[in-house]
Amino acid sequence: MPRFQYKARGMRGDAIEGVIEAGSTDMAASQLIEGGLTPIEIQPFSEKIGAQTKLSDLFPPPVETADLIQFSRQMHSLTKAGVPILSALSGLAANTRNPTLAKTLLGVIEGLEAGRDLSTSLAQFPKVFSVFYVSLVRVGETSGRLEEIFIQLATYLERDKKTRDQIKSALRYPSFVIAAIVLAVIIINVFVVPAFSNVFASLGANLPLPTRILVAVSDAMINHWEFFIIGALLLFTGIRLYINSESGRYRWHKAQLRLPVIGAVLYQATLARFARLFALAQRSGVPIITSLSVVGRALDNEFVQERVLSMRDGIERGESLSHTAAAAGIFDHLVLQMLHVGEESGATDELLQEVSEYYESEVDYRVDKLSAAVEPILIVALAGLVMLLAAGIFLPMWDLYKVALH
Repeated sequence: MPRFQYKARGMRGDAIEGVIEAGSTDMAASQLIEGGLTPIEIQPFSEKIGAQTKLSDLFPPPVETADLIQFSRQMHSLTKAGVPILSALSGLAANTRNPTLAKTLLGVIEGLEAGRDLSTSLAQFPKVFSVFYVSLVRVGETSGRLEEIFIQLATYLERDKKTRDQIKSALRYPSFVIAAIVLAVIIINVFVVPAFSNVFASLGANLPLPTRILVAVSDAMINHWEFFIIGALLLFTGIRLYINSESGRYRWHKAQLRLPVIGAVLYQATLARFARLFALAQRSGVPIITSLSVVGRALDNEFVQERVLSMRDGIERGESLSHTAAAAGIFDHLVLQMLHVGEESGATDELLQEVSEYYESEVDYRVDKLSAAVEPILIVALAGLVMLLAAGIFLPMWDLYKVALH
């Protein structure tokens, strides 16, 4: 049957593009109208996934969260309008601006044409579609609520992206300040300290300890700068390898929650993510053990993930969810109380949704105040650096002045 590429408007006026199978243009327009869409343009479909440049083949752009949000919303609109999944994916693959996502969708289409279901086809691309994303799509397929799952995924991804962007924005200013301090230290040691050290050496003065330390560091940076670069590269590589290892990543994620200032933000953001994901899984009809497995693997913190996955053992022994959560040792009083009340009232998903909204508002407030909280720490560090430099440079000058007076 011929396929037609269309542009239409949804019931709320949102623009929708896709591909539909029909016997003619009029029949395609009739199908769109029956699906609640207003056709704007319909034309025969042609494969528009052109060959990408060699550079994009060598360095393909990643699939960002914004791409997944747009994909989820478009799939919601198309499935709600009754467009077949294969046609919907073909249209999205033909019109997406991200070549990596386009190739991924073409791979998903191949999986569907081979007889696999949608969730199994998506699971073939774990770098694009997370375990949680695939699991909820599988729930939507089995329950017949696929369009609802897609809009819930889009809403969750939007909220998660907003939180991440807020944290990055709050840390941008401290990062610039730290970079400026490091640059200033390098300039002082390379250009300023050598000028003073030559003056002190010509006068034969007995230099105090802070000055000797500055001169030694300056000489090392000037005469053996290659060792500093190699050392920095080795240190950076070693830290990356350690964090990427299983034990190192676990300890680093555990230490993140205890960092000053930022640790509280990360902890509350993790609790909000757990509460929202678990509420979404429960609302979708996922069993508790499966929900814990899916939600645990969807968390970015491996320490919290290990604690959440350990809760499955208690559930399998017949213990209550609130009891196993308390034994996990990672949830605060509010989450435990809501889990307990939710078990008694049968409204765990609604209460956890409220918990996620509360912690998300707390994260918003803390992120807004994050820069103000980090500023005193930076000021103290900068003051200490200035005192060290001042002591190293001006103490010998003061001694020379006293000698001149006598």
